[in-house]
Order: sequence, then structure tokens, then C-alpha cells
Amino acid sequence: MTTYDDPATLTAAEARAVFRAGTERTTAGWAHGYTQTNLIAVPEEWAYDVLLFCQRNPQACPVLDVSDPGDPGTRLAEGADLRTDLPRYRIWQNGVLSGEVSDACGMWRSDMVAFSIGCSFTFESMLAAEGVPLRHIDQGRNVAMYVTDVECEPAGRLHGPMVVSLRWIPEERVGDAIRITRAMPSVHGAPVHVGDPRTLGIGDLDRPDFGDAVDAEPGDVPVFWACGVTPQAALMASRPPFAITHAPGHMFVSDRLDSEYRVD
Repeated sequence: MTTYDDPATLTAAEARAVFRAGTERTTAGWAHGYTQTNLIAVPEEWAYDVLLFCQRNPQACPVLDVSDPGDPGTRLAEGADLRTDLPRYRIWQNGVLSGEVSDACGMWRSDMVAFSIGCSFTFESMLAAEGVPLRHIDQGRNVAMYVTDVECEPAGRLHGPMVVSLRWIPEERVGDAIRITRAMPSVHGAPVHVGDPRTLGIGDLDRPDFGDAVDAEPGDVPVFWACGVTPQAALMASRPPFAITHAPGHMFVSDRLDSEYRVD
């Protein structure tokens, strides 16, 4: 079993080995410099609906890879297994969360198509490199995520609201955060909103729908990015018969480097 003192110093393969061995931890701050991805896997009958939904909502659902039916591998990491290499999975039945597991092998069907979707944890390495603080990592918490009242563009049988992730950014660094993340559209790109959360229909920042509430520091401004948990909100709204996703904040750590998704 792989051991670790500082998860940020692990390679992507080492991080996956830790999770495959059963460790369940949020992956924020893990394997510094390696791209992380969200997961949604559905039966082949629903795969086109998911692909179309992602294509129509690319800021919330930027697709980095799609598997062949039944194949638990991914081109993002040779030898990886999407059934075992994430720290925690969610199992969905008819749009209802039926459970969470650390190993999805027993639930994986022969017709499952897996979508790897860009994750905002990826651009955090770029923010940190320029000295933009990441409060949730400093506080040892998962990022806070909220369901908004902004409806995604529907596609086929899928519809639902956009989910956003929150990062408290010092007011004088908001411009830097926008500049840095705008250059990474494959992992959600620039924020969708800065400031008053009520504009997005969020009433209480201390009560996130997913993840953990994160404390602000004096002078911080709430900054919101489109989030790869959006497909899970679509599952709840559209109620397909079966799906497997990551648990929010518990991502797949790929072998791709964050820098590969920077376009400036």
C-alpha cells in the first residue's frame, strides 16, 4: 500500500494507489500539478443524452474523455480503473442517491459509458503558484458547492440547474483569479459570478449543498465557478434509471498535467 506524509507531493499514480487501497479523502490539494476530473457513468442508452448535455453546457461540464461501453479505463491515465481509483463514489437509482461506496466494481455494468469532466481543483495549482490563497485547503475542508437557480440548457432527456463551487478570494486578487482561470476553459474557466450569492439564488453560504462551509478572511469576496457536480443535479432532476458518479470533492487524479489545459 502506498503511504504518504504530504498528499500534495504524491504523483498521480501514487494518489490513485492510495484510493484504490480504500482511503476516502477529498482530493483538494492532492498530487500537485496533476489534472483531476469529475465522473459520471451511465448505461449506453443514456450516453448520448449526457454527451449532448455536456456539449450544450461546456462551462459546467467540459468533457476531457469518454470511455467505450463497459470499459473502466481512461485515456487520461494508462492502467487506471475508474471503478476503484476514486476515493468515493455515488450510486444513483432513478435520480435518487441510493448509497456511497469506495469501490464501484460491484455496481459497474457491461454497458456503462464513463465521462471524465474537467474539475476546478485543476486550476487551483495555478492560483496557488501566483499566491492566490485557497481557504478550503488551508482549513483542511472540501470546497463548498451550491445548487443555483440558473437552469442549464436541456439536452435530450436531461435537464437541471447549474452547480457552482465557491472560493473566498481577497478583493485585491479577484482580477488575478479571473485572469488565471479564464486561461483554463477545459476545467471550467473563468468564474460565472463574483459577489452577492443571491444573484445565483443561493441564500446561505454557511449551508452548501455539497462539500463543506468554508470560512472567509477579512477582505475576502465570494467568487463562484461552474462546477462538475452539475451532472448530478441533472440526475436528480431528470431521474435516469441508473448512474455512478464521484462523491463531490472526491475526484479522479489523472496523469495529465494541469499545464496541458492552459491555453494562454
